[in-house]
Amino acid sequence: MTPPPRPRLSIVAPCHNEEACLDALYDRVSAAALAAVGSSFEIVLIDDGSRDRTWDMITALADRDARVLGLRLSRNHGHQLALSAGLDMCTGELILIIDADLQDPPELLSPMMALMAEQQADVVYAQRSARQGETWVKRMTAKAFYRLLSLASDGVAIPLDTGDFRLMSRRALDVLCAMPERARFIRGMVAWVGFRQVPLRYDRDERFAGKTSYPFFKMARLALDALTGFSSAPLRLAIYGGVLFTLLAALLIVYSVAEWFAGRTIPGWTSLIVVVLVIGSVQMFVLGLMGEYIARLYNQSKNRPLYVVSDIAGEAHSVPTLGIVAQTRPFPAPAPSPASAPAPAPLKNSPPKADDPA
Repeated sequence: MTPPPRPRLSIVAPCHNEEACLDALYDRVSAAALAAVGSSFEIVLIDDGSRDRTWDMITALADRDARVLGLRLSRNHGHQLALSAGLDMCTGELILIIDADLQDPPELLSPMMALMAEQQADVVYAQRSARQGETWVKRMTAKAFYRLLSLASDGVAIPLDTGDFRLMSRRALDVLCAMPERARFIRGMVAWVGFRQVPLRYDRDERFAGKTSYPFFKMARLALDALTGFSSAPLRLAIYGGVLFTLLAALLIVYSVAEWFAGRTIPGWTSLIVVVLVIGSVQMFVLGLMGEYIARLYNQSKNRPLYVVSDIAGEAHSVPTLGIVAQTRPFPAPAPSPASAPAPAPLKNSPPKADDPA
């Protein structure tokens, strides 16, 4: 059977408790796609274990529009794995990654495509000039994180002030989907892929509706994944710390010997406790860093699929390589109760029972 032709564009949006945004998301991305490529597009919406009506709304959109493909994950896998599922299952020649909260305007699709054609690029990433609706603390911590990551990354130039909002070519996506690591930091992985990548500056909007499902803890986890996935600098901290404390220990030994020859008693308890606490805390910090890298190796060695799709709304035309699409489990009909079960029919020409009248 001949597979259907690829659509010109795939729009991939992970969703987690986004019932307040989905209708507006569908309207705006559909309008942007129609203006950019006509009707040759698909919208891939991934329900990442939502607890509201997100999946029901995705199913309704897929029933209404054949260009909508809905994927329901078996549980909450996290934003990066949900996005990986959509990228793994989409089929377009170009791929637009966007969040469902509409902080990133879909109307930038046409300028992105124009810039991609003009620069002969494989990736156009949206670079934030301003971030509306975010606290001063979040803006400063995000700015510091991107600069720290840029300094610490091993040979990969990760763009500053850039999220996952970007337009990619099919060949760039194929390379990305060939990378099987579990602790995924997709914006860094796309930078590792290479090819020509160009920025498009924009002002990020406020969230359209609802509340963010990405609290501080998840952002910290993503930052740690980014640092440990693209840099060995945290491990080198152990070497730098060891050299520093070796020098301090040598100075302390010289000081102690000089005080002993001078005949002055060294106050021992306080200085000893301080040294023990400092060295002990440094050791625990270094062990924690090593444990983080070892945990990544352990999780990767299990070789589990990155995601599990439990339900599909619409028609999927690709076979996943990073995850599994579970088969629909048929639910058997309940067995009839004994009271309602019909009596067995008597056999024809059966002999009469002993107590039957002759």
